[in-house]
Amino acid sequence: MSDRIIPIADLRYQARLPLIPSAPVTPVGLLADVRGRRLHDLRISVTDRCNFRCTYCMPKSVFDKDYAFLPQSSLLSFEEITRLTRLFVQHGVQKLRLTGGEPLLRKRLEALIEQLAGLRTPDGTPLDVTLTTNASLLRKKAAALKAAGLKRVTVSLDAMDDAVFKRMNDVDFPVSEVLAGIDEATRVGFRQIKINMVIKRGVNDEQILPMARHFRGSGHIVRFIEFMDVGASNGWRMNDVVPSSEVVGLLDEAFGVEPVGPNYVGEVAERWRYRDGTGEFGVISSVTQPFCSDCSRARLSTEGRLYTCLFATAGHDFRSLLRGDYDDERISAAIAAVWSGRSDRYSEIRASETVPLRKIEMSYIGG
Repeated sequence: MSDRIIPIADLRYQARLPLIPSAPVTPVGLLADVRGRRLHDLRISVTDRCNFRCTYCMPKSVFDKDYAFLPQSSLLSFEEITRLTRLFVQHGVQKLRLTGGEPLLRKRLEALIEQLAGLRTPDGTPLDVTLTTNASLLRKKAAALKAAGLKRVTVSLDAMDDAVFKRMNDVDFPVSEVLAGIDEATRVGFRQIKINMVIKRGVNDEQILPMARHFRGSGHIVRFIEFMDVGASNGWRMNDVVPSSEVVGLLDEAFGVEPVGPNYVGEVAERWRYRDGTGEFGVISSVTQPFCSDCSRARLSTEGRLYTCLFATAGHDFRSLLRGDYDDERISAAIAAVWSGRSDRYSEIRASETVPLRKIEMSYIGG
């Protein structure tokens, strides 16, 4: 296979056919990239559609009523996703996160979760199957997700104030419905739900303390995320970023906090806890404190493009392999070749980029 760029007009879908070595690297076994980073997490986007129009992800100015989303025939089937995931697991993946768009818009998602939850690592350990959602459909689907084998849920919520939240999601969706989804997920057995809050200066930074106050003592964990320059449509500026150090300082002054060690090497969030024992929170500092050196995540788009960085400009077309005359050994060797050649470190070199890159949109690749 050649490592050529497929000439497709829409840059969202620019992808290389992955190189399959003529003398394949071993098709199974743990992988390390050129910087020694192990493959541990696979994020799987199951749809490019969303029912929100968050200004930092899918602004209405771009994703309007005429926007052309992917047709159903372009999406990987559940069987294709499961087959490819099984091969990733042979290379060291232990954690799966289903994303979108909004993943709960994908019909029969519970069937995919059941298939993925049935996979095992080479030593027989079940996978950690998780999902990130805006929670608009969580109250209705939480029980079915739990029954299918989903382990954990992460909810996106950017403000406790209804007016601020509605301005940010831009579809007039209320905070109360998100909280109802979290409550239902808790009721059916999901524990320690994570709440992702993307902070944009002058937009919702005054909501940091209300968010912390609401979830302290709940057993859930808020993760405060720096506004990132993912994609090319969210109008990112450095002046809009609230550094995580500022967030930690604000919470320390209000409540008293102290650092906590990571759960595993490559964990995205830096962990902190309240000194009074009322729980913990996290900060994700991709802009001001890049964690490229430990990044262990690969991303699979809804149409089967593999990306080795959240800020990628192109991916590797695995759908063509899945739907072509390729056996598992050759596809597995292609996975190994892609990861072994990985050298991404965009967040570390962001400031040195003199020409803006046309990066893949977050709604297409997943967060």
